[in-house]
Amino acid sequence: MSVARSPLPRRGADPARRRLLGGLLGLPVLATGGLSGCGGGEETPARDGPVELSVFWYGGTRRAEATEQALRLYSARNPLVTFRVTWQSQGGYYDRLATQAGGGNVPDLFQIDDSMLGEYAQRGIVLDLGGYVDDGRIDLDTLPPGLTDYGTIDGRVYGVPAGQTHPAVVFNRDLLRRLGIPEPTTSMTWADYLSWAAGVTRAGSGRVAGSMDPSGDHGALWLWLRGLGTRFYQGRQLGFGSAALLDWFEFWERARSQQATPAAALVDRADSGEPARQLVVTGHTAASFAWSHQFPELQRYSDDELAMVGFPGPRAAQWDRASMYWAGFRGTRHAGVVANVVNFLTGSIEAGRLLGTERGLPASLTVRQAVVQTLDDPLAKRVAALGEALHQQVGPAPAPPPKGHGEVRTLLADAARSIRAGRSGARAATAQFMARAQAALAR
Repeated sequence: MSVARSPLPRRGADPARRRLLGGLLGLPVLATGGLSGCGGGEETPARDGPVELSVFWYGGTRRAEATEQALRLYSARNPLVTFRVTWQSQGGYYDRLATQAGGGNVPDLFQIDDSMLGEYAQRGIVLDLGGYVDDGRIDLDTLPPGLTDYGTIDGRVYGVPAGQTHPAVVFNRDLLRRLGIPEPTTSMTWADYLSWAAGVTRAGSGRVAGSMDPSGDHGALWLWLRGLGTRFYQGRQLGFGSAALLDWFEFWERARSQQATPAAALVDRADSGEPARQLVVTGHTAASFAWSHQFPELQRYSDDELAMVGFPGPRAAQWDRASMYWAGFRGTRHAGVVANVVNFLTGSIEAGRLLGTERGLPASLTVRQAVVQTLDDPLAKRVAALGEALHQQVGPAPAPPPKGHGEVRTLLADAARSIRAGRSGARAATAQFMARAQAALAR
């Protein structure tokens, strides 16, 4: 679903009439109210007349409302800058962005995650923000160093983190209480996690499985590899060999043999990562793998109480991961204004309070401290608590994935799906993946 809002009404306008016309004409969203400049008191970045920036992101209604509030605050402090905003669910977002890129019509400012940042940087689509960082117009000094590094490719800053997230095991606390099973714990070994999940299945007499099967999830595999001291990527090549991937696939084959994970068809349905399809909220598993910033949305889909802990494996396998970035279009006519808006969205305490934890914990530690102190949503507090528990225990950040990563993700998911369905063995699927993935990265 794609949503575009008609312009926010100026004083004296008829809001009902504007909403009707916007719905009939399909006009793009234009936020003409606004947010303030970062830190307050700085000169408006638009000096040669009005500027309208197009902004595009994915997410739900709550994220849209928060983001539009932040942009209205910016415009209130910078009256010459207005916004035409469009947002949609994550499904199909990158298809639409690719179509826009093919036509040279990319929005001035858009949301992007680590799966695509390297791809778009190497294709010359995203704006190099390094000059604005160097001269202080974008202030990254209050971000954790690893988080800053995770938006830097070949020494250039292509993305500024919109938030920080952590990999999490989200589990159904009420279900475990009913079954009399202890809760999983942060950094339990993968072997212990498998034993726990199999125990859940037995306690539930097979009516519910212990865990989602993440064998086709590149994020889970990446953390597994880092726990072994291995990289996912080495430059623009795979950083691991066939043996490591085969171990991963065979680990989840053992999980299936112990009925610790559900039927392949259920896993395939949840493989997209869409929160509404996560098996922990559909009632098919006691636990799913997710990102911490998704926790409030997952809870909204479940009548039972959910909880979360950190991923299995050593905490140092994790890193300061950007949940997503703000990036600018290389062809924008208003690069300086884009940089100023990015600085505001990531560095303003007022904007941070409006945005909350919708995109994860605020990237700036200064903003994060101010926001966390004022959180009243118990779900957002849990997101913050996990982040605090893992703070300063993470390992160094890798470089964002290189061009070809999107295809590598698809190949991994296909290989895991083939193994689960019995169409190929783990060894054959591993060999095929390695060959095809290396070829995709070489193109």
